[in-house]
Amino acid sequence: MPGTNPRDLGLLADCASCFGLCCVALPFSASADFAIDKDAGRPCPNLDDGFRCSIHAQLRGRGFAGCTVFDCFGAGQKVSQVTYEGRSWREAPGTARQMYAVFPVMRQLHELLWYLAEALGLEAARPVHGPLRRALEETDRLTRESADVLEKLDVAAHRAEVNELLLKTSELARAGLNGRERRGADLIGARLKGAGLRGANLRGAYLIGADLRGADLRRADLIGADLRGADLSRADLTGAIFLTQAQVNAAKGDPATRLPATLTRPDHWTAAPGGRPRPARRPGG
Repeated sequence: MPGTNPRDLGLLADCASCFGLCCVALPFSASADFAIDKDAGRPCPNLDDGFRCSIHAQLRGRGFAGCTVFDCFGAGQKVSQVTYEGRSWREAPGTARQMYAVFPVMRQLHELLWYLAEALGLEAARPVHGPLRRALEETDRLTRESADVLEKLDVAAHRAEVNELLLKTSELARAGLNGRERRGADLIGARLKGAGLRGANLRGAYLIGADLRGADLRRADLIGADLRGADLSRADLTGAIFLTQAQVNAAKGDPATRLPATLTRPDHWTAAPGGRPRPARRPGG
């Protein structure tokens, strides 16, 4: 029976155990996030022979900020080491097409595992812990299916089933807080400095470039919220529900930003006074 610790579930990316799948399988277009165009299935020119990024330390400066935001939730190493048993697309070119198709499916399953594990750690969600546990076990089982099964999996249908449980979890966790209802709201560039958003429903909200400095986001539901460029300086996200590392990476923050213990403070966030970077918060720390 799988546990609920992200590390034990293999939900923390381990690039050293992956075949550079995010650098090959996924497409991107020249923009503020990517310096070049790249088609799906074509290796990024920065991928070296050891499946590592040759400009990893300079990604932002070289125009690849989008790469520093992406998080596969550990799907890359699962596909590389479990689904394909350590045989890379370079060793077995015939597996490449299917491997690239399986990777995004696995990423979605691992993202669901992240949410389910978090939900099972919420005492307020105890009334639905039984269904949540069964959903986690089924999702974990699916991640261990063969490549043929994963390629044909209706992952959207599975997500829809799990989402009903996550919705209920959110309602239980935010009960009694009278949080704002802003699900799917267009809050692009919104001036929300110091806003009281404790227990708010911000599922799928567009918070691109929003000013959230000093905002109270404790126990707010942020699943799927777009935080690209949002300023979280001095904001309190303690206990924020279903917040992911990718969302945090896409935002801006400072040493006073308070994050859930499972997330790491991005290296590109503002340094502490005196120019010294504040030590990153480690998963589980």
